[in-house]
Amino acid sequence: MSEKRKDNKGRILRTGESQRKDLIYQYRYKDIRGKRQTIYSSDLKELREKEKTIQKQLDDGIDYAAGKITVLVLLERYISLKQGVRYNTKVGYNFVLNLVKKEDFGYRQIRDIKVSDAQQWIIKLHNDGKGYSTFTSVRGVVKQDMKYKRQAMDATNEIIYNAIKGDSKVSIVELSEMSGLSRTTVHFRVQRFKQLGYIRHRLEKGRKREWEVLKAWNPEDNQKLAMRPE
Repeated sequence: MSEKRKDNKGRILRTGESQRKDLIYQYRYKDIRGKRQTIYSSDLKELREKEKTIQKQLDDGIDYAAGKITVLVLLERYISLKQGVRYNTKVGYNFVLNLVKKEDFGYRQIRDIKVSDAQQWIIKLHNDGKGYSTFTSVRGVVKQDMKYKRQAMDATNEIIYNAIKGDSKVSIVELSEMSGLSRTTVHFRVQRFKQLGYIRHRLEKGRKREWEVLKAWNPEDNQKLAMRPE
């Protein structure tokens, strides 16, 4: 029988967990696309809390590190999870789904959608002559759609922050691969991290430019990170 892996304090590490030479813990897993992802933490308990969140997201069919799927695909995934609902509720879900299939809005990627975009789409439906019952159905489902989008965005913020914290030399390309976001999006997100005082570049003579983490991550700043850098 192989010996179980332990950390520097003698605690047994679970499947996917490991501790690096710099004592940073990491957890590796595959997202719903089969792509390998890694999260980091300096504390094992904190890492395992993140593992629970990831597992819940995966069980719910949410891509923790993505945002690449379309509004329509996410809506279909959301509805497929709603088992045992009332007949009228199911009819309402299918009505909205069929409506979204006919709209350009349904084929846009979730990571590119803002709340204001959803609001403008609902205004368009009004201008197209859709009735009150349509608005009620659409608002309810789209509200859940945007909730999933926020969860995906919040997850990528934490992935980027922890990656920089765990590796001071991590590149934009590597952050893009870890988060599932485009390099441009990662660049903007990193700029926001800098503006909010989370990180900065440390310059030393004769050495490659490195990241320096200035403060602990505060999830309440997720909304601020969504804003474009000034």
